Amino acid sequence: MIGKGEASERPGGAELDTGSSEPVQFVSEKLLHSGFRFRVTEVIERTPDGVDRKREIVRHDGAAVILPVLDDGRIVLVEQYRTALGRSILELPAGGLEPGEDPAESAERELVEETGYRAASIRPLVRFFPAPGITDEEMHVFVATGLTPGAPQPDEGEIVETRLLTLEEIRERMLAGEIIDGKTMLSVMYVMMLGLDAGGSNANEEVGG
Repeated sequence: MIGKGEASERPGGAELDTGSSEPVQFVSEKLLHSGFRFRVTEVIERTPDGVDRKREIVRHDGAAVILPVLDDGRIVLVEQYRTALGRSILELPAGGLEPGEDPAESAERELVEETGYRAASIRPLVRFFPAPGITDEEMHVFVATGLTPGAPQPDEGEIVETRLLTLEEIRERMLAGEIIDGKTMLSVMYVMMLGLDAGGSNANEEVGG
């Protein structure tokens, strides 16, 4: 754990693989802010031309995103109030990982908390970094099938309502600018790109392979 204002060494060595033949040398990292879900640090790196550059990075434990599919093919979404936007938006159920938590376990927990549904099967679909320019947060997307309804268990103060839409209805709302959540758009487009069956048969064979 980095103490606030303290510099530290990056675990595992001094060089980052940038994908090119010119490595960036790690110099130091210090904690600027520690919050409930993330930490903000200042990283100093030395570029190949000898210049030290500073970057403020949001360190995050990651998140699980769930694409829940009912037996009739409809997708379970949630309409959730987002303080950063000052409005409610339509999105897939999701939530942050606890430190060291397995993403699949987080997906199962968040699905129940936000929608009340329990899944007989939760399988990985795709992983991605939503904003690598400022954060190391990694999102893990899962397809949930064999759903059994139940009562949602939202966190205290959380404002969430369940919505059921077909893939085509989601696509239309995306094109109309009514669904603007990035993780939802990427997950749905990924399913469509692969030609997976939202009803579950092809998805069960293809995802997580």
